[in-house]
Amino acid sequence: MALPSIQWYPGHIAKAEKALQEQLKRVDVVLEVRDARIPLSTLHPDLDRWLGDKKRVLVINRVDMVSAEMRDRWQSWFKSQGKTAYYTNANQGKGVGQIAKAAQAAGAAMNQRRKDRGMRSRPVRAVVIGFPNVGKSALINRLLRRRIVESARKAGVTRQLRWISISDELELLDSPGIIPAHLTDQEAALKLAICDDIGQAAYDTQRVAAAFVDLIKQLDETDTATEQRTQALKDRYGLDPMDCSGETYLFRLAEAKFKGSQEQAARKLLIEFRKGVLGNLSLELPPTTTLDDNRSVLSSVPT
Repeated sequence: MALPSIQWYPGHIAKAEKALQEQLKRVDVVLEVRDARIPLSTLHPDLDRWLGDKKRVLVINRVDMVSAEMRDRWQSWFKSQGKTAYYTNANQGKGVGQIAKAAQAAGAAMNQRRKDRGMRSRPVRAVVIGFPNVGKSALINRLLRRRIVESARKAGVTRQLRWISISDELELLDSPGIIPAHLTDQEAALKLAICDDIGQAAYDTQRVAAAFVDLIKQLDETDTATEQRTQALKDRYGLDPMDCSGETYLFRLAEAKFKGSQEQAARKLLIEFRKGVLGNLSLELPPTTTLDDNRSVLSSVPT
């Protein structure tokens, strides 16, 4: 089965992205939010170019949706890359307190320069950046300790930029989810679709659900040390995916549970993964060589 074609670039994102690049001139620190299940695929390919040498705080959200062992493996990998990753569950508020401290610490040099010039200190200006639906608004609400921005488990809720005062020391710029204008990396786009980090209009649900089954089979074959993702499907639906393709698995699931409706089966499969019903399943592995292990896994999905 070929990887499904995925493209999504709503007009409000194009408009907000332009405004965001203008506002970045005023920003001291960037809070970059990624999805713990796919921390590589939720790295925007243009971010390094946009941000230059600005201070960055890497936030890996939805840590509750991956195993502790996988979190530790990613933490070690980020450390090997010279990066500190802060893990959060923004919906529950876990780990959020450290984010404000990290942002203020990252911006401390700015206020020191102001003092050296005889100027008064001002609040550190931070921007929250990430793909749609990775938890940016939930993170801001937790930092504020009250609900001030709309938050939902779907892409496209935040549609415009606005500054929000967290405290006398910190101001945050909330921004809509940003995605590349053209999703040239379809392997990453597939994982964005599976995790609901992109609008549903971007993809065919049945093809993405079938590709999800193929992906977790290949991950299990590549990585036998941690999560057994396929066992989760067998336990939940009573069907073993190891002896068939993802497309065939979806057909069998539809026949067994959904009166032959593959659309219902596909939606159920994706929704239950996204809600954690299938357990804590990551869809990416930390690279262990100069080549990205995740790319080699996806390239082996049958075409």
